[in-house]
Amino acid sequence: MADTFTRRRAICIMAAAAGLPLVASAGPAFAAAVPVVWKGQALGAPATLILNHPDRAKAEALVLRVVAEVERLESILSLYRDTSALCELNRVGALAMPPQDLVAVLEASRTVFEMTGGAFDPSVQPLFALYARHFARPDAAASGPSADMERAKALVDFGAVRFNPDRIAFARRGMALTLNGIAQGYVTDRVVALLRDEGIDSSLVDMGEGRAIGAQADGSPWRIGIAETQADRAGETVIPLIDCAIATSAFSGFRFDPAGRFSHILDPRQGSVPPRYRRLTVIAADATTADGYSTAFSLIDLEHMRSILARQPEVTVDLVTSAGEHLRLGRAIGTMAL
Repeated sequence: MADTFTRRRAICIMAAAAGLPLVASAGPAFAAAVPVVWKGQALGAPATLILNHPDRAKAEALVLRVVAEVERLESILSLYRDTSALCELNRVGALAMPPQDLVAVLEASRTVFEMTGGAFDPSVQPLFALYARHFARPDAAASGPSADMERAKALVDFGAVRFNPDRIAFARRGMALTLNGIAQGYVTDRVVALLRDEGIDSSLVDMGEGRAIGAQADGSPWRIGIAETQADRAGETVIPLIDCAIATSAFSGFRFDPAGRFSHILDPRQGSVPPRYRRLTVIAADATTADGYSTAFSLIDLEHMRSILARQPEVTVDLVTSAGEHLRLGRAIGTMAL
């Protein structure tokens, strides 16, 4: 069975498995034949799991465990649940005895933050909130927010977030984190770990980011379709994957303003910036890494990107520049090829 899994990145992710017997989205439901395909929600975005398993009852039980694990992680990492550990941290400015998963995501974030010279910075949330508040007003200036811009930028500094297994604390009052640029990849990786612990060797997992476990049941690679916009159902590029992950970022995914000048991808050092790339995709060994770098690389030039990739040989980038040029940077992962 040669199926294509199409994934697009914006504030939320749309995913579909073309040619498969897709199932209900309100709760776990299952198709009539192997593979088992589940569609639902993860961190507010559409999620898909394609699971090859000879024992259908066990496969369905595993899907229920996946749903429970996603729910648990949402209670920690979601920015849109007032009761989450992340929201509590943002309200109070500190968190004692934080959940292990929150610390793990911050540790992964620090790696990407340091490798990209701050292009990836989860403390960008005050800037995001500023743009959201500004354009929510009916009389919002089309030129964007200005009055509070310097104050918001002064609160953006991931280096001022202190954390260890015992405590997380902000150095300045008013700081806040968003993990939207990396948490979906982390959730995908946790689901992959759960499935592998249960002996699964053929699955495609997308909890906001895509990651392949092994190949398809017939040994062929999983085929990942990448599109610049959600209107492009076929995708402008299809990438085959075995045992690696993929994440895509595009400025066109979400805009704050009706004119489409201000994107959700904000430079933590400057605020809103003109897009460098129409679409940027990262392929890496795990979804957390792919997710973080796809966010960061959207904000840096090709020369800087190449210098980072020289130190990260397991990471590959497939992108379309603002001028429409299609480029591949880095070393190929697994069976990935154009």
